[in-house]
Amino acid sequence: MTELVHLDVDAGVATITLDSPANRNALSAQLRRELLAHLQAAIDDNAVRVIVLGHTGRVFCSGMDLKESRDAGAGQQGVNEFPAILEGIWRSPKPVVARVAGPARAGGVGLVAACDIAVVAEEATFAFSEVRIGVVPAVISVTVLPRLLPRAAHELFLTGETFDGPRAVRIGLVNSAVPAADLDAEVARYVEMLRLGAPGALAATKEMLRGERPAELAAQFAAMQELSARFFAGEEGQEGMRAFAEKRRPAWAQEP
Repeated sequence: MTELVHLDVDAGVATITLDSPANRNALSAQLRRELLAHLQAAIDDNAVRVIVLGHTGRVFCSGMDLKESRDAGAGQQGVNEFPAILEGIWRSPKPVVARVAGPARAGGVGLVAACDIAVVAEEATFAFSEVRIGVVPAVISVTVLPRLLPRAAHELFLTGETFDGPRAVRIGLVNSAVPAADLDAEVARYVEMLRLGAPGALAATKEMLRGERPAELAAQFAAMQELSARFFAGEEGQEGMRAFAEKRRPAWAQEP
């Protein structure tokens, strides 16, 4: 069986590539299985500092494989395993960067939203097409809604309208939309910035960003003070301050 998702690790960067262009990188059972396995392998690899999620072919990801889903019963269309992929990306202690050179639809947009950083080609298009085929964008809403402006979420979820990279930036779905020729350079720029962060500090910062804010400011300040103190006194904080004083890169940011 030909592999549909590839994992390559080089210089601390794990690149996970969707490679099923014949069906527009649709989320087939095999692709979902391999994507989840490679994602976990990258997370478990101590040498990996940053994960990049990209694709071959013209389309980033067209969503669920409708040929597989059409005759499947409830619970068999991938909705019971796709959340594990989205949660794996969302909760990854290592930053995940989406590299999107072409269209993303439905579940594909969910993947983009789950990543910490999303860089797209200006001409890449996006759509929440679920309502147009009689289904609800329920699972992907968990990762998408925290990103989108509320008005845009209502408009785009309800209409299924297609929108481009620059608008995806304006509504908060992605971080950067650049000409296709500049896409790899922009991804590399973000990857290099992320590699400068201490691994433990990045993981804790991601956990902090995911956390619900307490209603009481006093409780929130107390929790954040404890987190700050722990890292100032910790190994990474101490090494970072020494490196700053000595005008050198900290140990985790040394050239590989």
